[in-house]
Amino acid sequence: MPAKRLLMRKLRKVLQLKHEGFRHRDIGRACGMSAGSVSRYLDRARAAGLTWPLPDDLDDGTLESRVFSCPGPDHRPRPDLVHLHQELRRPGVTLALLWQEYRAVHAAGYSYSQFCEIYRRWTKKLTPSMRQVHRAGENTFLDYAGQRPRLIDPKSGEVVPVELFVGVLGASSYTYAEATMSQKLPDWIGAHTRMLTFFGGSTEIWVPDNLKSGITLACRYEPGVNRTYQEMASHHGAVVVPARARRPKDKAKVESAVLVAERWILAALRDRTFFTLGALNAAIRELLDALNRRPMQKLGVSRRELFERLDRPALKPLPADRYEMATWKTCRVNIDYHVEVERNVYSVPYQLVRESVEARLTTSMVEVFFKNKRVASHRRALGRGRVSTQLAHMPRSHRAHAEWTPSRLIRWAEKTGPATGHLVAEILRHKVHPEQGYRSCLGIMRLGRRYGDARLEAASARATRLGAFTYQTVKNILSAGLDRVALEDDGSAPAQGLAHDNIRGATYYVARQEDHEC
Repeated sequence: MPAKRLLMRKLRKVLQLKHEGFRHRDIGRACGMSAGSVSRYLDRARAAGLTWPLPDDLDDGTLESRVFSCPGPDHRPRPDLVHLHQELRRPGVTLALLWQEYRAVHAAGYSYSQFCEIYRRWTKKLTPSMRQVHRAGENTFLDYAGQRPRLIDPKSGEVVPVELFVGVLGASSYTYAEATMSQKLPDWIGAHTRMLTFFGGSTEIWVPDNLKSGITLACRYEPGVNRTYQEMASHHGAVVVPARARRPKDKAKVESAVLVAERWILAALRDRTFFTLGALNAAIRELLDALNRRPMQKLGVSRRELFERLDRPALKPLPADRYEMATWKTCRVNIDYHVEVERNVYSVPYQLVRESVEARLTTSMVEVFFKNKRVASHRRALGRGRVSTQLAHMPRSHRAHAEWTPSRLIRWAEKTGPATGHLVAEILRHKVHPEQGYRSCLGIMRLGRRYGDARLEAASARATRLGAFTYQTVKNILSAGLDRVALEDDGSAPAQGLAHDNIRGATYYVARQEDHEC
């Protein structure tokens, strides 16, 4: 702020001491001011035609009016205020630096305090969004317009309201606008992606309004940012700093941009009919380009010119990989160490049974995170009821079982002999699901360890001849030693009965029949 005007009694004292021949430095010490201030006030008094002694009827009000209403003898050059306002948006530029550059050209120019006051008085005449000084490449302000463009359904003729997304760069006011079907998260993220491509880079800070797609909790001190939106910002090297709720001045830049878009874009399209979102956005883009090329009334330069001069060099380049939208879902791990996501199930490490995890879904992948650490990654399954299981996620006992397949079991059985291989193949074939016969096959292989491969092969051949394709049949044959009894060839005489006290034979039943007839 400039120095306060001298009290009139001090001014009278200055004039008196000067009349008495004191030096400016001594006058300043006596009156509590600098020698330069003494010189300026004496110059003003001289320009007003005042000398000591002053007239007796000259009161303080009249004295002040005559001294300070006079422009003074100097005509110092005024700074280029538009240039100052634009330069302050460049990184690291301050009023102190600009004042030094001004004084380097105009040595007799304004002091620093007067220089700042002139600039501040000028900025009060600007709109609120122009008054704020935003650094180049620092802020992007985002919002949806209150007015909604409309589409016409070509089949039913129904009017379909859509949304107008608006983004604006803080330093240059360079504006982007497009129509989206809704304010939902996919449309919100998609509009951001196309906006960043339009700008050719990203700023350091994104300042959205508190719409639900981007901000989950509208809190002044710790706002909650949607996980997908936060991830997209991080992908582009930006942070999300939402405007405070019910504080429109926090986003005055985009409030002004929305107003301009409604006046120069939506109003211009009010009498046109659009049937598709693509056609509407093509018309919006034409008017948007004209808007950015139009000189701004207060500054006299266009948004496009300021963008090329200020924001474009300061924007962060876009990453090589385009952001792929991902949604997040909180899940609980089931007792079978799988989580259900969109009607399909995916495995996680079995140690996480009953834990709460977060699933990240893209169009091609499903990733599972536990305490912000990725613990599983699967290719996203199509349809419903699909199961994706990785062996590394299974307990050791389950893993060993999962490694078996029908072909592997048959090959292992054939190492004992062809009869054993055939028996195992028949066991698997007679089951509705081959997995139901795995335990039987593994039991038969275990019998080979106990009785030897030769006996198992013979028992398998006998069980096959009997048509009894079960583990219990093979076990009974080996337990009774029937594998050691030679098998009869097909077409030979009937086999002789076994000699045993408990076996009666056919003659027993013939004799019993004769006794009954008698």
